[in-house]
This record gives sequence, C-alpha cells and structure tokens, in this order.
Amino acid sequence: MSWTRRLLVVLAALAAALLAAPVAQAHEERPVELPDGTGSVPVYRTGEPDLLVCKGDRADFERRVAAFPAELRDRNLKLFDRCLKSGFRHLQQAVDAVDRPGMNIAVLPGLYEEEPSLPAPAGECARLKAPDSQLGYQILSYAQQARCPHNQNLVAILGKKNLQIEGTGAERTDVVIDAKYRKLNAIRADRSDGVYFKNFTAQRTTFNSLYVLAQDGFVIDDVLTRWNDEYGFLTFASDHGLYKNCESYGNGDSGIYPGSASNINDGHGYDVPRYSIEITGCRSHHNMVGYSGTAGDSVYVHDNEFDHNMGGASMDSAFPGHPGLPQNHARFERNLIHDNNADYYRYVADGTCAKPPVERGYEDGVVCPQISMPPGSGIITAGGNWNLYENNWIYGHRRTAFYLSAVPAFIRGEDALSKQADTSHHNRYANNHLGKDRAGNSRPNRTDVWWDGQGGGNCWQSDTGASSPRTLPTCGAERGAVSGGSDRLVGEPVKLAQLLVCADYNVQARRLPAGCDWYGARGIERIETQVTLAIAVVLALVGGVLWWRRLRGSRSATVVTALGAIGLALDVAGSTTGLASSYVPALALLLTGVWWTGIGLVLRRERPWLGWTTVVLGALTLLDALDKAMFMIPWIPLGPAWVRGLLGVVWVVWAVIATARHGERGEEPGTTENPETARTAQASRTAEGDGA
Repeated sequence: MSWTRRLLVVLAALAAALLAAPVAQAHEERPVELPDGTGSVPVYRTGEPDLLVCKGDRADFERRVAAFPAELRDRNLKLFDRCLKSGFRHLQQAVDAVDRPGMNIAVLPGLYEEEPSLPAPAGECARLKAPDSQLGYQILSYAQQARCPHNQNLVAILGKKNLQIEGTGAERTDVVIDAKYRKLNAIRADRSDGVYFKNFTAQRTTFNSLYVLAQDGFVIDDVLTRWNDEYGFLTFASDHGLYKNCESYGNGDSGIYPGSASNINDGHGYDVPRYSIEITGCRSHHNMVGYSGTAGDSVYVHDNEFDHNMGGASMDSAFPGHPGLPQNHARFERNLIHDNNADYYRYVADGTCAKPPVERGYEDGVVCPQISMPPGSGIITAGGNWNLYENNWIYGHRRTAFYLSAVPAFIRGEDALSKQADTSHHNRYANNHLGKDRAGNSRPNRTDVWWDGQGGGNCWQSDTGASSPRTLPTCGAERGAVSGGSDRLVGEPVKLAQLLVCADYNVQARRLPAGCDWYGARGIERIETQVTLAIAVVLALVGGVLWWRRLRGSRSATVVTALGAIGLALDVAGSTTGLASSYVPALALLLTGVWWTGIGLVLRRERPWLGWTTVVLGALTLLDALDKAMFMIPWIPLGPAWVRGLLGVVWVVWAVIATARHGERGEEPGTTENPETARTAQASRTAEGDGA
C-alpha cells in the first residue's frame, strides 16, 4: 500500500470513528466455528412417527380437531389413542427419548407450555460460572447447556442427529409451543445436524422462538414464530440450511435472522459455487426488521415478502463476535419488500418497553426495537460486499428503497489499518421494480437510494428515481460492469455525523438520540440541519464582515456575496428534507462556490495568498456540486466535501485575521490615488484654507 493511500486509510478510520458510539449487542454467543460443509439439506420423511407428543385431555383434543378434513381428523384421533398409551405429554420428554439418528417426533394439536422446563434454575444450575452478555443472560458453553438445558431453553435439542419434529394439525397454529416469556429460547437445536422442523408455532420468549446453532443441515418448513424480545427464527454459524413457507411477526429485532451463515464464498466474485442457506416462500412482517443478517454470508433469499416492519431487510458487519465478517454474498431475488414504515420507537419513549415482557402487550401489536436502524427503508446494507439485489419489487417506503453505508473494521474488533475501509464494495442493485407493486400500480418510495458514498464497485440500475447522491454509478449488462464507478475510502461527512448521532440508541436505558430523524426529529431538530445552520451562520458572519471591511467598494464582490448568502440559505433549507432528494443542496453548493471564487479573484489583488486560497476553495465547492448533482467523480479516494471542509476551516481563520487588519474600508482593492493628483488636491485645500 502506498504511503498516500495508507494516509487516506488512517483518515478513513478516524472519520469512521464517528460510528463508534455504543451499540447493543444484538446476539452474543459462545465462540463457535463454522461447519466444514460436508453435510446436506435434510429431506422430509413421511411415514409413521417414532415418538408421539400430546396432552391428556381427550375432550379438548377432540374439540381442536373437530373442524379438520375427515382424513386428517381420523389420523389425529388414531395417533391420539396411541399417544395416550405410549406417548409423551411434553416435547422435551420425547426429545430426551431419541436414541438414534433419523427418528421422527409427531406433536399432536395442543398448547405445550412444557411445565417441567419452566421453573428457574436451582441447585448447581443456579450457580454456573459464565460471562454475562450485555443483555444480562449468561453466555453458556455447550457443556453447560448440556448440563443445565433449561436454564435458557424451554426445549433443548442437543446433539441429536437427523431428528424430525412435525406438528400434525391442519395449520401451524394447531400446535403451539409457548415459553410464556420465562425462557430465552422456546426451542434450541445445538450441534444437531439434519434437524427438520415442520408445521407448528413457537412463541413468547425473552430472546427467540426457534434457535438453530452450529449445524450442518437444517430445514424450517411451515413454522410460525411470534412475540419475542429479539428474533423469531435465529440460525447461527450453520450451513446447508433451508427456510421455506415460514412466517414471523411481533419481534424486537428481526423475524428471520440467518446470522453468520457459513462463509463459503469469501474470495469469489458474483459467480459462486453454491449458497449456504436458502430462504423462500416466507413472510416476515410487523417486526423491527423483516430479515437481518449480521455476517449473513452466502444466503439466497428469493420469493419472500417483507412488509410492514420498520425496515424490510438488513445485512451488516456492525457487531463483533460473529464468524464470517465482513458480510458478503447475499443474493435477493423476486422478493416483495414494501410499506416498511412502522414506528415502534414510540414504545421505548413512552416506557412500554421498560415493563416486564409479559406486560408489554406484544400480542396487541407492541414491538420493542432492540437496535438503531433507519425506519422506512427497504433493503439496508450496513457494511457488506458482493451482494446481489435483482428483480425485487420495492415500494411504498417513506425513506428509501436501498440504504448503503460503510462500517469500519474496528467496530467488529479488527484494528488493522488495511481493513478499516473493507466494506460496502461491489454491491449490485439491478433490474428491480422500484416504486410500483407487482400489478404495476404506482407506489413510490420517497427516494430510491441513500448512500454515504463509501466503497468501490457499487452500481445501481439506471432508472432509479430520487437518490442521495443525485447520480450514481450504473450497472452494466454483465455483472461486474460499472459505469462511472467510485472508490471512496470515506463517506460524506454530514452523513457520517448523522450515523454517529443515530447510533447512540439504547432500549434498556430508554435513550433515543436527539437530533436523529430515525426517532422523530424534524426540521431544526435534525443534526444535519443543526450542523448546516451552524456552518452557514459562521460563513455568513465572516463573509459579511469581510465584504464590509474589504470588498464593499467592489460591485462584483457585492453581487457574488449576495449569491453566497442565497446559497447558504438554500443549504440550510435543503438539509431539512433529510434525504437530499432534490437539486437544492447542489444548487446551494453552486452558489456558494461562485461566491468564494468571485471574492477570491477580487481579494487576490491586495492579498494574493488569501485570494488564491479562496479561489481554490470556490473551485472545490463547485467540484462538490458537480459530484453531488451531475455524477460522482470516479476513482478518487476522498470526496470533495472532505477537502473543502478542511480548507474551509483554514479560510475562516484567515479571513477573520484579514478583516481585523487596519486600513481603508470599502475601497476597491488594487485602486490607489495617483500621487500627483493627491498633491494637487492637497494644495487646493491649503489655498482654500488660506483664503478663508
């Protein structure tokens, strides 16, 4: 790496330190290694079950199956008779009875609260030595989970291979596994390769309903999860996984979370051998976010619906302790991502989320957001590489369809300078249906793209509407082809300031950052507007005094100073919209650049160094206007806004010094009275005095 690029990387890391505000740890787990990839996706097995689970109340059971189709009702009644004789009353009892790979457990219609598993830990299990997570639960080793399986789990599936658990009802809500907000997880499958879950509901936990950890091979088929503090489905550090026909809602983080999916495509471009996890036919709605993937690597997400969340889907590299960072190689195709505009932060502000989970009202629609995120967004990529977003329907968002920002490596615990700008590269957004539903009806997003400007090789389809920046690198017909590409080490400074402020969120402390429109700030309350207004006031004062003391005798300086004042006012007005979805900010920069260039040309006659510095500042401002309004200047490591901002600080100090100097005020610079004329005028005044 050249010394100049190394210097820029250092600068990038320093700028990215803006993002180092405390953030919640979305998921903390024991250290795990990714699978070796020798497994396979399990196949659904038909036939009679090996083990049966049912409740013992015949009248209640007959009521539950009465409306089933005749064949299904008869089958359930036969299974119930068999279960009363040789089955189990709790799912955990059946899991404990599994004594070989490849067994099937059938769970008959009923409500399963797993009463033997519900009590708080006692004896040795109440005194386990383990680190505490930021959320307060203990991070237990696998051995501790095996020794005390119900410290955190209602149902614990540990080390069982090729196990299939299936509800026998007509719908997935006929079999309900309910943790009653007394366990971290409703069902935990840990080191249980080949597990297959089908046709039931899991609900009401203080973390997540269905947790699959460290497995090579799993299927989640026609399962519903709901009403959890964190996740509906959480699969972590796993490979050969399949979610299909699932549903999740009412979760404080995401409905679907394939965290740390096996990082099998690291080092590849867009063409990859296979994906580690496939998600299809699912719907995730009324959560904080429909889908999230910290280190969601090599995940193929297609033909799903993510709607009425705060955000549709999110990929990120923002949390340490997740194998496979930085995130890479997610592929989204043919998904419906729409109307993700929910406002759940109000439940944090009014104290609802400070109550015990059982009292919060999750069943009535309350959601308690666990992390900071920009609501009203379709797909959020916070530090990811080589992601493909193609042929999706994305519409009806109050913020943006696509949100892309960088995440420096030190946030995930990596301090090497060479890695600090290693995210937000080669993300391709092409052939998506933006601002219209599948029937072709107009459902516009407020903007189609919000991008902080950092990264190289990113590209967007040419028909994006309003965006920030206004113009974007466009994708070629072939993957990897980019027109007008960029390679920025650091994002735009104002956007980084916004991310700094907005990241300082904490649900436990009820801390909603003031100044961030994610949490309701509007107009002058917004940090972008406050920063822009402060800069405008300083420049207006310094520029006004400079004009009055040094330049008011120059007509050209007066004209360009007036234009500069208009530009500063427009800059403040444009910042209140928040998304730079018009040409107002670029016009403001254009007028400000004309002002600096004009007064610089006048100043250079009496103060050459200050004058030419002012001209350079004006040129950088005009270049910044071009960068934002016309096209991003390709292949420069630092945007014009950074250089302009640094030079602007120097200029303000220099201009203040210049205005403080004594001398004639308002005199046209460079024009002095002719000495001979001065002597004649003096003599005339003397003669007039003598005559008097």
